[in-house]
Amino acid sequence: MTSAGSSTALSDGCLFDGRFARELAEMAIPWQADEAPDPQLLVLNEPLATALGLDPGYLRSAEGLRLLTGTLVPGGATPVAQAYAGHQFGWPAPRLGDGRALLLGEVTDARGRLLDVHLKGSGRTPFSRGGDGLAVVGPMLREYIVSEAMHALGIPTTRSLAVVATGRPVLRETTLPGAVLTRVASSHLRVGSFEYAGGTGDTGLLRRLADHAISRHYPDAAEAGNPYLALFQAVTAAQASLVAQWMLAGFVHGVMNTDNMTISGETIDYGPCAFLDAFDPAAVFSSIDEAGRYSYRNQPVMAEWNLARFAESLLPLFHDVPEQAVGMAQDALGAFRRQYSAAWSAGMRAKIGLRDADDAVTSPLVDELFEILGAGRPDYTSFFRGLAGAARGDSDAVRNLLPEPDAFDAWAERWRALGPDAGMMDRVNPAYIPRNHLVEEALDAATAGDLVRLGRLLEAVTSPYDERPGLERYAAAAPDGFGPYRTFCGT
Repeated sequence: MTSAGSSTALSDGCLFDGRFARELAEMAIPWQADEAPDPQLLVLNEPLATALGLDPGYLRSAEGLRLLTGTLVPGGATPVAQAYAGHQFGWPAPRLGDGRALLLGEVTDARGRLLDVHLKGSGRTPFSRGGDGLAVVGPMLREYIVSEAMHALGIPTTRSLAVVATGRPVLRETTLPGAVLTRVASSHLRVGSFEYAGGTGDTGLLRRLADHAISRHYPDAAEAGNPYLALFQAVTAAQASLVAQWMLAGFVHGVMNTDNMTISGETIDYGPCAFLDAFDPAAVFSSIDEAGRYSYRNQPVMAEWNLARFAESLLPLFHDVPEQAVGMAQDALGAFRRQYSAAWSAGMRAKIGLRDADDAVTSPLVDELFEILGAGRPDYTSFFRGLAGAARGDSDAVRNLLPEPDAFDAWAERWRALGPDAGMMDRVNPAYIPRNHLVEEALDAATAGDLVRLGRLLEAVTSPYDERPGLERYAAAAPDGFGPYRTFCGT
Protein backbone atom coordinates (compact mmCIF):
# COMPACT_ATOMS: atom_id res chain seq x y z
CA MET A 1 0.00 0.00 0.00
CA THR A 2 2.04 2.92 -1.21
CA SER A 3 -0.36 5.57 -2.42
CA ALA A 4 -3.75 7.13 -1.84
CA GLY A 5 -6.49 4.90 -3.17
CA SER A 6 -4.50 1.69 -2.89
CA SER A 7 -6.80 -1.34 -2.63
CA THR A 8 -4.34 -3.39 -0.59
CA ALA A 9 -5.68 -4.52 2.80
CA LEU A 10 -3.69 -3.56 5.87
CA SER A 11 -4.00 -7.12 7.15
CA ASP A 12 -6.23 -10.08 6.49
CA GLY A 13 -8.99 -8.67 8.71
CA CYS A 14 -9.15 -4.98 7.81
CA LEU A 15 -10.72 -3.20 4.85
CA PHE A 16 -11.74 0.43 4.92
CA ASP A 17 -15.05 1.85 3.78
CA GLY A 18 -16.41 5.37 3.19
CA ARG A 19 -20.05 4.89 4.17
CA PHE A 20 -20.61 8.28 5.80
CA ALA A 21 -19.02 10.05 2.84
CA ARG A 22 -21.30 8.18 0.42
CA GLU A 23 -24.57 8.39 2.32
CA LEU A 24 -24.31 11.96 3.61
CA ALA A 25 -22.23 13.78 1.03
CA GLU A 26 -23.85 17.12 1.97
CA MET A 27 -22.18 16.78 5.39
CA ALA A 28 -18.79 15.50 4.22
CA ILE A 29 -16.08 17.53 2.50
CA PRO A 30 -13.38 15.29 0.97
CA TRP A 31 -10.05 16.44 2.32
CA GLN A 32 -6.42 15.45 2.76
CA ALA A 33 -4.36 15.54 5.93
CA ASP A 34 -1.27 17.72 6.11
CA GLU A 35 2.08 16.03 5.64
CA ALA A 36 3.94 15.14 8.83
CA PRO A 37 7.59 16.18 8.34
CA ASP A 38 9.07 13.62 10.74
CA PRO A 39 6.45 11.23 12.17
CA GLN A 40 7.44 9.41 15.35
CA LEU A 41 5.16 6.96 17.14
CA LEU A 42 4.60 7.93 20.78
CA VAL A 43 2.08 5.28 21.80
CA LEU A 44 0.18 2.50 20.00
CA ASN A 45 -2.81 0.60 21.35
CA GLU A 46 -1.86 -2.86 20.12
CA PRO A 47 -4.92 -4.73 21.48
CA LEU A 48 -7.24 -2.24 19.79
CA ALA A 49 -5.27 -2.44 16.55
CA THR A 50 -5.58 -6.21 16.55
CA ALA A 51 -9.32 -6.02 17.25
CA LEU A 52 -9.68 -3.76 14.22
CA GLY A 53 -7.77 -6.21 12.04
CA LEU A 54 -4.78 -3.87 11.81
CA ASP A 55 -1.29 -5.31 12.06
CA PRO A 56 0.57 -3.52 14.90
CA GLY A 57 3.87 -4.22 13.17
CA TYR A 58 2.63 -2.53 10.03
CA LEU A 59 1.38 0.48 12.01
CA ARG A 60 4.86 0.90 13.49
CA SER A 61 6.42 1.03 10.03
CA ALA A 62 7.06 4.20 8.05
CA GLU A 63 4.07 3.40 5.87
CA GLY A 64 1.91 2.69 8.93
CA LEU A 65 2.81 6.04 10.44
CA ARG A 66 1.65 7.71 7.24
CA LEU A 67 -1.69 5.94 7.66
CA LEU A 68 -1.92 7.06 11.30
CA THR A 69 -1.31 10.67 10.30
CA GLY A 70 -3.67 10.54 7.31
CA THR A 71 -1.15 11.10 4.53
CA LEU A 72 -1.57 7.56 3.20
CA VAL A 73 -5.18 6.79 2.34
CA PRO A 74 -6.14 3.10 2.38
CA GLY A 75 -8.25 1.67 -0.40
CA GLY A 76 -11.98 2.08 0.20
CA ALA A 77 -11.53 5.07 2.48
CA THR A 78 -12.71 8.58 1.65
CA PRO A 79 -11.20 11.01 4.17
CA VAL A 80 -13.68 13.78 4.92
CA ALA A 81 -14.14 16.70 7.25
CA GLN A 82 -17.58 16.25 8.78
CA ALA A 83 -20.05 19.12 9.02
CA TYR A 84 -21.94 19.77 12.23
CA ALA A 85 -23.35 22.66 14.20
CA GLY A 86 -23.70 23.04 17.95
CA HIS A 87 -24.57 25.06 20.98
CA GLN A 88 -21.33 26.14 22.65
CA PHE A 89 -21.79 27.24 26.25
CA GLY A 90 -25.45 27.76 25.40
CA TRP A 91 -24.92 29.86 22.27
CA PRO A 92 -25.85 28.48 18.84
CA ALA A 93 -23.09 28.02 16.28
CA PRO A 94 -24.69 27.00 12.97
CA ARG A 95 -21.46 25.89 11.29
CA LEU A 96 -18.69 24.21 13.26
CA GLY A 97 -17.47 20.96 11.72
CA ASP A 98 -14.10 19.22 11.84
CA GLY A 99 -11.72 22.14 12.03
CA ARG A 100 -8.67 20.03 12.85
CA ALA A 101 -9.87 16.51 12.20
CA LEU A 102 -10.75 14.05 9.46
CA LEU A 103 -12.88 10.93 9.32
CA LEU A 104 -10.45 8.59 7.56
CA GLY A 105 -13.11 5.93 7.02
CA GLU A 106 -14.91 3.02 8.64
CA VAL A 107 -13.71 -0.50 9.45
CA THR A 108 -15.46 -3.59 10.78
CA ASP A 109 -13.88 -5.01 13.92
CA ALA A 110 -13.53 -8.62 15.05
CA ARG A 111 -17.01 -8.49 16.64
CA GLY A 112 -18.64 -7.31 13.43
CA ARG A 113 -19.15 -3.70 14.57
CA LEU A 114 -18.71 -0.86 12.11
CA LEU A 115 -16.33 1.70 13.64
CA ASP A 116 -14.98 5.08 12.57
CA VAL A 117 -11.24 5.66 12.30
CA HIS A 118 -10.73 9.37 12.85
CA LEU A 119 -7.75 11.71 12.94
CA LYS A 120 -7.37 14.66 15.29
CA GLY A 121 -4.76 17.33 14.64
CA SER A 122 -4.35 16.46 10.96
CA GLY A 123 -4.36 20.06 9.68
CA ARG A 124 -6.58 22.84 8.45
CA THR A 125 -9.94 22.06 6.81
CA PRO A 126 -12.71 24.27 5.38
CA PHE A 127 -14.16 24.33 8.93
CA SER A 128 -11.01 25.65 10.65
CA ARG A 129 -12.37 29.20 11.13
CA GLY A 130 -8.95 30.81 11.32
CA GLY A 131 -7.37 28.05 13.40
CA ASP A 132 -4.25 26.17 12.33
CA GLY A 133 -5.95 22.75 12.39
CA LEU A 134 -3.09 21.27 14.37
CA ALA A 135 -2.75 19.62 17.76
CA VAL A 136 0.14 19.24 20.18
CA VAL A 137 1.55 16.28 22.05
CA GLY A 138 0.13 17.02 25.52
CA PRO A 139 -3.60 17.25 24.75
CA MET A 140 -3.48 14.31 22.34
CA LEU A 141 -1.82 12.12 24.96
CA ARG A 142 -4.37 13.37 27.51
CA GLU A 143 -7.15 12.03 25.31
CA TYR A 144 -5.29 8.74 24.89
CA ILE A 145 -4.80 8.31 28.64
CA VAL A 146 -8.28 9.32 29.74
CA SER A 147 -10.24 7.57 26.98
CA GLU A 148 -8.42 4.29 27.59
CA ALA A 149 -8.93 4.67 31.32
CA MET A 150 -12.64 5.26 30.75
CA HIS A 151 -12.80 2.13 28.59
CA ALA A 152 -11.12 0.13 31.35
CA LEU A 153 -13.65 1.51 33.85
CA GLY A 154 -16.45 0.19 31.62
CA ILE A 155 -17.74 3.65 30.67
CA PRO A 156 -18.81 3.98 27.00
CA THR A 157 -16.19 6.00 25.17
CA THR A 158 -14.40 6.70 21.96
CA ARG A 159 -11.01 5.01 22.06
CA SER A 160 -7.47 5.92 21.14
CA LEU A 161 -5.49 3.85 18.67
CA ALA A 162 -2.27 5.88 18.50
CA VAL A 163 -0.57 9.20 19.02
CA VAL A 164 2.10 10.17 16.50
CA ALA A 165 4.40 13.17 16.90
CA THR A 166 4.49 14.94 13.55
CA GLY A 167 7.86 16.68 13.78
CA ARG A 168 6.09 19.99 13.16
CA PRO A 169 6.38 22.75 15.79
CA VAL A 170 3.03 24.28 16.72
CA LEU A 171 2.61 27.73 18.16
CA ARG A 172 0.37 28.04 21.21
CA GLU A 173 1.37 30.17 24.22
CA THR A 174 4.81 28.76 23.43
CA THR A 175 6.09 26.56 20.62
CA LEU A 176 5.17 22.93 21.27
CA PRO A 177 5.67 19.65 19.40
CA GLY A 178 2.78 18.74 17.10
CA ALA A 179 0.93 15.43 17.16
CA VAL A 180 -1.95 13.53 15.58
CA LEU A 181 -4.32 11.31 17.57
CA THR A 182 -5.94 8.39 15.77
CA ARG A 183 -9.33 7.85 17.39
CA VAL A 184 -11.86 5.02 17.06
CA ALA A 185 -15.59 5.45 17.69
CA SER A 186 -18.90 3.74 17.02
CA SER A 187 -19.49 6.86 14.96
CA HIS A 188 -18.87 10.58 15.15
CA LEU A 189 -22.54 11.49 14.83
CA ARG A 190 -23.37 14.19 17.36
CA VAL A 191 -26.37 16.18 18.48
CA GLY A 192 -24.64 18.94 16.53
CA SER A 193 -24.83 16.81 13.38
CA PHE A 194 -28.61 16.90 13.63
CA GLU A 195 -28.60 20.59 14.44
CA TYR A 196 -26.64 21.17 11.23
CA ALA A 197 -28.95 19.01 9.10
CA GLY A 198 -32.03 20.57 10.65
CA GLY A 199 -30.64 24.03 10.10
CA THR A 200 -30.39 23.48 6.35
CA GLY A 201 -34.18 23.23 6.12
CA ASP A 202 -33.74 20.07 4.04
CA THR A 203 -36.02 17.52 5.70
CA GLY A 204 -34.80 14.87 3.29
CA LEU A 205 -31.22 15.31 4.53
CA LEU A 206 -32.41 15.24 8.15
CA ARG A 207 -34.33 12.03 7.47
CA ARG A 208 -31.34 10.37 5.79
CA LEU A 209 -29.12 11.34 8.72
CA ALA A 210 -31.62 9.87 11.16
CA ASP A 211 -31.90 6.69 9.08
CA HIS A 212 -28.09 6.45 9.06
CA ALA A 213 -28.00 6.82 12.86
CA ILE A 214 -30.72 4.21 13.33
CA SER A 215 -28.92 1.76 11.07
CA ARG A 216 -25.59 2.19 12.83
CA HIS A 217 -26.71 2.43 16.44
CA TYR A 218 -30.35 1.57 17.12
CA PRO A 219 -31.63 -0.83 14.44
CA ASP A 220 -34.61 -1.82 16.59
CA ALA A 221 -35.93 1.72 16.21
CA ALA A 222 -36.55 1.01 12.52
CA GLU A 223 -39.32 -1.41 13.54
CA ALA A 224 -41.08 1.09 15.81
CA GLY A 225 -44.31 2.81 14.85
CA ASN A 226 -42.42 6.12 14.84
CA PRO A 227 -38.75 5.28 14.16
CA TYR A 228 -37.51 8.83 14.70
CA LEU A 229 -39.19 9.18 18.06
CA ALA A 230 -37.75 5.77 18.95
CA LEU A 231 -34.31 7.07 17.94
CA PHE A 232 -34.69 10.03 20.26
CA GLN A 233 -35.85 7.79 23.10
CA ALA A 234 -32.87 5.47 22.60
CA VAL A 235 -30.37 8.33 22.61
CA THR A 236 -32.01 9.78 25.73
CA ALA A 237 -31.66 6.46 27.54
CA ALA A 238 -28.05 6.05 26.42
CA GLN A 239 -27.08 9.53 27.59
CA ALA A 240 -28.87 9.11 30.93
CA SER A 241 -26.82 5.97 31.55
CA LEU A 242 -23.58 7.55 30.35
CA VAL A 243 -23.80 10.68 32.49
CA ALA A 244 -24.76 8.62 35.53
CA GLN A 245 -21.56 6.64 35.02
CA TRP A 246 -19.54 9.87 34.76
CA MET A 247 -20.99 11.07 38.04
CA LEU A 248 -20.36 7.77 39.80
CA ALA A 249 -16.72 7.78 38.67
CA GLY A 250 -16.20 11.44 39.61
CA PHE A 251 -15.48 12.38 35.98
CA VAL A 252 -15.94 15.94 34.76
CA HIS A 253 -16.14 16.27 30.98
CA GLY A 254 -15.55 20.00 31.02
CA VAL A 255 -17.11 21.04 27.71
CA MET A 256 -20.55 19.46 27.24
CA ASN A 257 -21.50 21.46 24.16
CA THR A 258 -24.03 19.79 21.86
CA ASP A 259 -21.29 19.05 19.32
CA ASN A 260 -19.64 16.96 22.05
CA MET A 261 -22.67 14.74 22.74
CA THR A 262 -22.70 11.59 20.64
CA ILE A 263 -25.74 9.80 19.27
CA SER A 264 -24.10 6.49 20.19
CA GLY A 265 -23.89 7.35 23.90
CA GLU A 266 -20.08 7.30 23.94
CA THR A 267 -17.92 9.88 25.70
CA ILE A 268 -16.14 12.04 23.13
CA ASP A 269 -13.62 14.91 22.97
CA TYR A 270 -11.42 14.77 26.04
CA GLY A 271 -10.31 18.37 26.12
CA PRO A 272 -10.56 20.14 29.50
CA CYS A 273 -11.61 16.97 31.32
CA ALA A 274 -10.52 15.75 34.75
CA PHE A 275 -11.47 13.49 37.65
CA LEU A 276 -12.43 14.84 41.05
CA ASP A 277 -9.69 15.12 43.62
CA ALA A 278 -11.30 16.45 46.80
CA PHE A 279 -15.06 15.98 46.55
CA ASP A 280 -16.66 19.20 45.40
CA PRO A 281 -20.02 19.27 43.59
CA ALA A 282 -19.13 22.65 42.06
CA ALA A 283 -15.80 21.41 40.66
CA VAL A 284 -14.83 22.99 37.33
CA PHE A 285 -11.55 22.16 35.60
CA SER A 286 -11.95 23.91 32.26
CA SER A 287 -10.02 27.16 31.96
CA ILE A 288 -12.80 28.70 29.86
CA ASP A 289 -15.83 27.65 31.95
CA GLU A 290 -15.77 30.70 34.19
CA ALA A 291 -19.47 30.48 35.11
CA GLY A 292 -19.39 26.78 35.99
CA ARG A 293 -21.91 25.79 33.33
CA TYR A 294 -20.31 22.36 32.99
CA SER A 295 -19.38 21.77 36.62
CA TYR A 296 -19.53 18.27 38.07
CA ARG A 297 -22.98 18.71 39.59
CA ASN A 298 -24.42 20.37 36.47
CA GLN A 299 -23.62 17.51 34.10
CA PRO A 300 -27.04 15.78 34.31
CA VAL A 301 -28.82 19.11 33.81
CA MET A 302 -26.65 19.96 30.80
CA ALA A 303 -27.21 16.54 29.27
CA GLU A 304 -30.96 17.08 29.48
CA TRP A 305 -30.55 20.55 27.95
CA ASN A 306 -28.55 19.10 25.06
CA LEU A 307 -31.17 16.44 24.47
CA ALA A 308 -33.82 19.15 24.25
CA ARG A 309 -31.80 20.67 21.40
CA PHE A 310 -31.64 17.24 19.76
CA ALA A 311 -35.42 16.94 20.04
CA GLU A 312 -35.87 20.37 18.45
CA SER A 313 -33.82 19.25 15.47
CA LEU A 314 -35.93 16.11 15.05
CA LEU A 315 -39.36 17.76 15.34
CA PRO A 316 -40.08 17.67 11.56
CA LEU A 317 -39.62 13.89 11.68
CA PHE A 318 -41.77 13.30 14.76
CA HIS A 319 -45.04 14.57 13.29
CA ASP A 320 -46.32 16.79 10.48
CA VAL A 321 -48.30 18.89 12.97
CA PRO A 322 -45.79 21.02 14.95
CA GLU A 323 -47.85 21.09 18.16
CA GLN A 324 -48.11 17.31 18.20
CA ALA A 325 -44.40 16.95 17.45
CA VAL A 326 -43.55 19.20 20.41
CA GLY A 327 -45.82 17.22 22.72
CA MET A 328 -44.19 13.95 21.66
CA ALA A 329 -40.73 15.42 22.25
CA GLN A 330 -41.65 16.71 25.70
CA ASP A 331 -43.10 13.36 26.75
CA ALA A 332 -40.02 11.50 25.53
CA LEU A 333 -37.58 13.93 27.15
CA GLY A 334 -39.47 13.54 30.41
CA ALA A 335 -38.00 10.06 30.74
CA PHE A 336 -34.45 11.38 31.10
CA ARG A 337 -34.61 12.31 34.77
CA ARG A 338 -36.18 8.99 35.74
CA GLN A 339 -33.62 7.05 33.72
CA TYR A 340 -30.70 9.03 35.06
CA SER A 341 -31.91 8.73 38.64
CA ALA A 342 -32.39 4.97 38.30
CA ALA A 343 -28.94 4.47 36.76
CA TRP A 344 -27.20 6.65 39.35
CA SER A 345 -29.03 5.05 42.27
CA ALA A 346 -28.23 1.53 41.08
CA GLY A 347 -24.59 2.47 40.59
CA MET A 348 -24.32 4.10 43.99
CA ARG A 349 -25.86 1.06 45.68
CA ALA A 350 -23.11 -1.00 44.08
CA LYS A 351 -20.43 1.47 45.18
CA ILE A 352 -21.48 1.04 48.81
CA GLY A 353 -21.88 -2.73 48.45
CA LEU A 354 -25.67 -2.86 48.67
CA ARG A 355 -26.55 -3.57 45.04
CA ASP A 356 -29.62 -5.66 45.86
CA ALA A 357 -30.90 -3.57 48.75
CA ASP A 358 -34.19 -1.72 48.56
CA ASP A 359 -33.74 1.83 47.29
CA ALA A 360 -36.05 3.06 50.04
CA VAL A 361 -33.48 1.78 52.55
CA THR A 362 -30.34 2.92 50.73
CA SER A 363 -31.46 6.37 49.54
CA PRO A 364 -31.37 7.97 53.02
CA LEU A 365 -27.98 6.33 53.63
CA VAL A 366 -26.61 7.70 50.36
CA ASP A 367 -27.98 11.17 51.05
CA GLU A 368 -26.32 11.20 54.46
CA LEU A 369 -23.08 9.89 52.99
CA PHE A 370 -22.92 12.75 50.51
CA GLU A 371 -23.51 15.23 53.32
CA ILE A 372 -20.42 13.73 54.98
CA LEU A 373 -18.48 13.97 51.71
CA GLY A 374 -19.55 17.57 51.19
CA ALA A 375 -18.48 18.55 54.68
CA GLY A 376 -15.19 16.63 54.74
CA ARG A 377 -14.17 16.96 51.05
CA PRO A 378 -12.11 13.75 50.98
CA ASP A 379 -10.44 12.46 47.85
CA TYR A 380 -13.43 10.99 45.99
CA THR A 381 -11.79 7.91 44.49
CA SER A 382 -9.75 7.05 47.59
CA PHE A 383 -12.83 7.34 49.79
CA PHE A 384 -14.91 4.84 47.87
CA ARG A 385 -12.00 2.46 47.33
CA GLY A 386 -11.28 2.57 51.05
CA LEU A 387 -14.91 1.96 51.91
CA ALA A 388 -14.46 -1.74 51.08
CA GLY A 389 -11.94 -1.92 53.91
CA ALA A 390 -14.53 -0.39 56.21
CA ALA A 391 -16.98 -3.07 55.11
CA ARG A 392 -14.39 -5.63 56.24
CA GLY A 393 -14.09 -3.92 59.63
CA ASP A 394 -11.07 -1.65 59.06
CA SER A 395 -12.21 1.96 58.70
CA ASP A 396 -8.82 3.63 59.12
CA ALA A 397 -8.23 4.32 55.41
CA VAL A 398 -11.53 6.18 55.17
CA ARG A 399 -11.47 7.88 58.56
CA ASN A 400 -8.01 9.29 57.82
CA LEU A 401 -9.43 11.12 54.81
CA LEU A 402 -11.95 13.04 56.92
CA PRO A 403 -11.09 15.96 59.19
CA GLU A 404 -13.92 15.05 61.58
CA PRO A 405 -14.78 11.34 61.19
CA ASP A 406 -17.41 11.05 63.94
CA ALA A 407 -20.31 11.48 61.52
CA PHE A 408 -18.84 8.77 59.30
CA ASP A 409 -18.50 6.39 62.26
CA ALA A 410 -22.19 6.75 63.07
CA TRP A 411 -23.10 6.30 59.41
CA ALA A 412 -20.83 3.27 59.01
CA GLU A 413 -22.40 1.48 61.96
CA ARG A 414 -25.84 1.58 60.33
CA TRP A 415 -24.38 0.75 56.90
CA ARG A 416 -22.42 -2.30 58.10
CA ALA A 417 -25.58 -3.65 59.74
CA LEU A 418 -26.95 -4.12 56.20
CA GLY A 419 -24.10 -6.45 55.24
CA PRO A 420 -22.27 -4.63 52.43
CA ASP A 421 -20.45 -6.86 49.95
CA ALA A 422 -16.80 -5.75 50.10
CA GLY A 423 -15.75 -7.92 47.17
CA MET A 424 -18.34 -6.33 44.93
CA MET A 425 -17.19 -2.89 46.06
CA ASP A 426 -13.63 -3.72 44.98
CA ARG A 427 -15.00 -4.58 41.53
CA VAL A 428 -16.79 -1.24 41.02
CA ASN A 429 -14.62 1.27 42.92
CA PRO A 430 -11.30 1.73 41.11
CA ALA A 431 -7.94 1.93 42.80
CA TYR A 432 -6.43 3.78 39.84
CA ILE A 433 -7.81 6.64 37.79
CA PRO A 434 -5.96 9.25 35.70
CA ARG A 435 -5.21 11.42 38.73
CA ASN A 436 -4.72 14.98 37.63
CA HIS A 437 -1.25 15.49 39.06
CA LEU A 438 -0.04 12.23 37.52
CA VAL A 439 -1.53 13.09 34.13
CA GLU A 440 0.25 16.44 34.15
CA GLU A 441 3.50 14.80 35.21
CA ALA A 442 3.26 12.29 32.36
CA LEU A 443 2.31 14.91 29.77
CA ASP A 444 5.11 17.27 30.77
CA ALA A 445 7.64 14.45 30.55
CA ALA A 446 6.30 13.19 27.21
CA THR A 447 6.36 16.67 25.72
CA ALA A 448 10.05 16.78 26.67
CA GLY A 449 10.61 13.38 25.06
CA ASP A 450 10.42 11.07 28.11
CA LEU A 451 7.66 8.44 27.70
CA VAL A 452 8.45 6.35 30.80
CA ARG A 453 5.92 8.10 33.05
CA LEU A 454 3.26 7.83 30.35
CA GLY A 455 3.77 4.08 30.10
CA ARG A 456 3.64 3.61 33.86
CA LEU A 457 0.45 5.64 34.19
CA LEU A 458 -1.20 3.69 31.38
CA GLU A 459 -0.19 0.45 33.07
CA ALA A 460 -2.11 1.52 36.16
CA VAL A 461 -5.25 3.05 34.69
CA THR A 462 -5.94 0.40 32.05
CA SER A 463 -6.39 -2.18 34.82
CA PRO A 464 -8.05 0.06 37.40
CA TYR A 465 -9.59 -2.42 39.83
CA ASP A 466 -6.57 -4.70 40.36
CA GLU A 467 -4.21 -3.29 42.99
CA ARG A 468 -0.59 -4.21 42.28
CA PRO A 469 2.67 -3.79 44.19
CA GLY A 470 4.78 -0.90 42.94
CA LEU A 471 1.82 1.22 41.87
CA GLU A 472 1.04 2.77 45.25
CA ARG A 473 1.63 6.35 44.11
CA TYR A 474 -0.97 5.87 41.35
CA ALA A 475 -3.60 5.11 43.99
CA ALA A 476 -2.65 8.03 46.24
CA ALA A 477 -4.49 11.32 46.46
CA ALA A 478 -2.98 14.51 45.08
CA PRO A 479 -0.18 15.95 47.20
CA ASP A 480 -0.85 18.91 49.46
CA GLY A 481 -0.64 22.14 47.52
CA PHE A 482 -1.72 20.68 44.19
CA GLY A 483 -4.37 22.84 42.55
CA PRO A 484 -6.53 24.62 41.81
CA TYR A 485 -6.35 22.47 38.69
CA ARG A 486 -7.18 23.91 35.27
CA THR A 487 -7.12 22.19 31.90
CA PHE A 488 -7.00 23.51 28.36
CA CYS A 489 -8.36 22.10 25.10
CA GLY A 490 -5.13 22.63 23.18
CA THR A 491 -6.51 24.52 20.19
